Amino acid sequence: MSHPPNSPTFALPPFDHVKADVILRSSDGVDFRVFRLFLSLASPFFETLFDLPQPSEEANVDMEIQDGLPVIPVSEGGKTLDSLLRFCYPCTLAEDPVIEDFREIINVLDAAKKYSLDAIQPAVCKSLFTPKILRANSLRCFAIACRARLQEQCILAAKCTLREPLVPGWFKEIELVTSTELLSLLTYHRKCSDAVQTLKDDLSWIPAELKPRYGSSCECPDGEFKKSSGTPDWWKSFLFSTFLDLLDKPCAESIQSNIEKVKRTLRNEGTPWAVSPRGCKLCREVAPDRLRELTIVFANKLEEVTSKVKLSLKF
Repeated sequence: MSHPPNSPTFALPPFDHVKADVILRSSDGVDFRVFRLFLSLASPFFETLFDLPQPSEEANVDMEIQDGLPVIPVSEGGKTLDSLLRFCYPCTLAEDPVIEDFREIINVLDAAKKYSLDAIQPAVCKSLFTPKILRANSLRCFAIACRARLQEQCILAAKCTLREPLVPGWFKEIELVTSTELLSLLTYHRKCSDAVQTLKDDLSWIPAELKPRYGSSCECPDGEFKKSSGTPDWWKSFLFSTFLDLLDKPCAESIQSNIEKVKRTLRNEGTPWAVSPRGCKLCREVAPDRLRELTIVFANKLEEVTSKVKLSLKF
């Protein structure tokens, strides 16, 4: 809501200092009393603006003067301007704000670009790129990092998108990425999936003590209900199902979900896998501990192969 010039709303501290030397007025009528020095040091835009000769109150009827200070109107709203200025001010006067609203992050980044505040863009994104937010909104974070041209944050977000399906659903910030950037992300996802699939061709990375074998740690019948020197069907089904899920989501969560599924199968809980018996008594006793160890081994191996895949995205 706009406020008439004669009844402004005053910003919160520290933007209400009596010794400030200029006023920035937001589009919704909030007056920010700020120091030119801080803004000039942070932004060449403001440095140039404040270096221009300032007309006196008597000589310039177009510029509003309030409390002896020139009032400079800006197009940003009060909320965005407050966040932007806090990033510009010394930390002893204003801490960097924590912004968790995606639209507000975009507004602040756009304002930072407009006022040549390139140095604060990583700090702005840092408030968004927390593990909690990344896990829940990896695609949105990737789009915002692309918008801000932040290579490191793009790579971090892209890695988190591996928890999403290869073909993602629509998300609001998709309009922020170009077709080239989206193609790079999808290509990265597919290459990670392909890298993980190579693990099923050679299972030597799984320690022998974690593999169930007939005649030693397992007395399960095989698919034809005969003893064999191979592995039990529940183990084969576990590997098949896990690698199938990893094809779409090459992440540790895919491994963990299948580990939990096979544990339930061995405990006779729920509906067993269609191609798998529930496992023998010995499997039900020893498999849970071994599967917990396998979760760590499998996840570490997945991290090893996917970390070699690079996101081909240059700004």
